Amino acid sequence: MLPPELPPLPALTRAEGEFIDSYLAVLDLLGRINPSRGGATYGGLRAAQALVAKATDLRDALTLMHRRGESELHAATLTRALRVLDGERRARLVTVPPAQK
Repeated sequence: MLPPELPPLPALTRAEGEFIDSYLAVLDLLGRINPSRGGATYGGLRAAQALVAKATDLRDALTLMHRRGESELHAATLTRALRVLDGERRARLVTVPPAQK
């Protein structure tokens, strides 16, 4: 049996697509660095080193959008893209987990 089909990504400009991809890459790296999630220092170090390049990619995508006159982020469209690309789960890895009772 095949897994359920994901909804299609909304139409994005190339710069918006790069923005979303870079944003999610930064989230993934921050999730790997998150001290409340534990893990090895070496893995955190590698993620922190990669974060510099991904943050630069994120900056470049936003710069390109701005230069092209895309002065507003279309939150509804970008939110749909983030949901399709599992952004909610990925963002949770950056937060502090709830306290154990």
